[in-house]
Amino acid sequence: MSPKTLAPYGSWKSPITSDLVASAAVGLGQFQLDGQDVYWLESRPREGGRNVLMRRAADGSISELTPPGFNVRTRVHEYGGGAFIVTGGAIYFSNFADQRLWRQRPEEEPQPLTPEAPMRYADAEVDIQRRRLLCVREDHSRSDREAVNTIVTLPLDGGDVGQVLVSGHDFYAYPRLSPDGRRLAWIAWNHPQMPWDGTELWVADFAANGSLEQPKRAAGGPHESIFQPSWSPDGTLYFVSDRSGWWNLYRLAGEGVESLSPMEAEFGRPLWNLGIRTYAFLAGGSIACTYCVRGTWHLGVLDPDTGNLEPIQTPYSELRDPAADANAIYFIGGSHALPTRLVRLDLNSRREETLRCPHEVSVDPAYLSQPQPIQFPTTGGQVAYGFYYPPTNRDFEGPPDERPPLLVKSHGGPTGATSTTLRLETQFWTSRGIAVLDVNYRGSTGYGTAYRRQLNGLWGVADVDDCLSGALYLSRQGLVDARRLAISGGSAGGYTTLCALAFRNVFAVGASYYGVSDPEMLARDTHKFESRYLDSLIGPYPARRDLYLERSPLHHADRLNCPVIFFQGLEDKIVPPNETQAIAEAVKRKRLPVAALYFEGEQHGFRRAENIKRALEAELYFYSRILGFPLAEAVEPVAIENL
Repeated sequence: MSPKTLAPYGSWKSPITSDLVASAAVGLGQFQLDGQDVYWLESRPREGGRNVLMRRAADGSISELTPPGFNVRTRVHEYGGGAFIVTGGAIYFSNFADQRLWRQRPEEEPQPLTPEAPMRYADAEVDIQRRRLLCVREDHSRSDREAVNTIVTLPLDGGDVGQVLVSGHDFYAYPRLSPDGRRLAWIAWNHPQMPWDGTELWVADFAANGSLEQPKRAAGGPHESIFQPSWSPDGTLYFVSDRSGWWNLYRLAGEGVESLSPMEAEFGRPLWNLGIRTYAFLAGGSIACTYCVRGTWHLGVLDPDTGNLEPIQTPYSELRDPAADANAIYFIGGSHALPTRLVRLDLNSRREETLRCPHEVSVDPAYLSQPQPIQFPTTGGQVAYGFYYPPTNRDFEGPPDERPPLLVKSHGGPTGATSTTLRLETQFWTSRGIAVLDVNYRGSTGYGTAYRRQLNGLWGVADVDDCLSGALYLSRQGLVDARRLAISGGSAGGYTTLCALAFRNVFAVGASYYGVSDPEMLARDTHKFESRYLDSLIGPYPARRDLYLERSPLHHADRLNCPVIFFQGLEDKIVPPNETQAIAEAVKRKRLPVAALYFEGEQHGFRRAENIKRALEAELYFYSRILGFPLAEAVEPVAIENL
């Protein structure tokens, strides 16, 4: 092997280009089994972020089912999820442009199932006995009130907007039929709870006319989060609850609730998208489970009668949405070395088969940085967690008297989590000589309920402290240059970024992707799902308006003390463009170096390949000018004010 070239950190030439990152942004979404066929969604950045439905038939052939002009995506809760269901080869899906439900039978073009109306649909279940769909509906027909969420029925032949079956709560998810079709389970919750704060599990019997009778709350409440109710083949209702302080599996047993396998692990996820799952039933009564321990996901088979959980070794650190048939477990998996893929695991041979990997990475592993899990002390005598990615490139090394810049990544949510699945946008930085710290700050999921709730009342404080503490921890270890610390985040992570730049004096530069700059504006003008979210994260509004103003980077733009680059979609309904424009202008007035890029056609999160590429290159260019390192390749310059 040739000796490595000595070059400043940040200036290393890398095969992980912005084009490669954009092309690898093809995403795997919801998937479902239908007989011997497997269906899944793929997002297509090079088609404007369109979601298409794919099918792998029993003979191994793969086909694209969604015709041009259709985009399988729902806007229920704005974040969507549960956008399609398949039964007997017939597909029922939500189309993004009109939010109508459509039916697509084999070898036929899609036909509208619902009329044009300001309604959105998601998380459907097929009621074969009564020839209808059951699903969550979000009614936007009146502008003088917030949207109304219900569970409705829709005839399989279509023709109406749905008949209300369940109402009275602010939100619904997981309407699920018992195997004999006689009972329905669902979860519901009300403002100001979010689904990871407190939900209720409800069960009711069907009357002869198809309505529900004697609905009963079986579990849950304002301080217990219920997730994924599912009926086993023998008609027992299972669900995940965090009543123990961890999202564990339970089942209804008579009038009581039975814990299956208590452990300090998370068998649930935050319900940002409808329809997600963490377990599935196997033949013989056992359960295929995915569960998270300190930020890393695992696969196992649980015997619900003995509580024995048998771990299954896989090469994956992120596993989601398991499904099962008589012989195999299916899941979406990825690791630091393996891009996200759809996997079939044979239960007898334990042999894994990749059914679909939208983008195989052909990069030499010697260019890939391996994540190192770290925990570090933070404020209040607490600990926080993250994954550290050291600079890695087979061809280059940094000067012995130099330490690399560090880019701290603050994930969105903020009730979310980062993982170690291979993300080329992370390797884009590390292969150029820039270290990355991906922080699972307090409030993140994967570390138990108590850790998740440590952000309550402290958004813009605890998360910021954890990002700072992680960066300073690495600099004290001599791993990074304390004078060249950068921070970047999107959405809620953008808010953490802007708070870090306005209220602390540690970072030299930052990048905000459609970040919240004024929490008061978010509390006053956002969509229904998140309209009361800040009650728990900051305090009730307007009673604690003082806290909202105190933690608003926009209201304290005079305290911003370093250069910032902003990225914003012009069709964003969650963080309006004018909010980003206002804080960018405030930074400009402070005579700090600032740049702002606005993208037509983008919403909250970038889906188009050309915009993913442009934003990544612009961020790199901005850092190079501010932190003072040369670039190995030419990129399109960014107009930087006050430089």
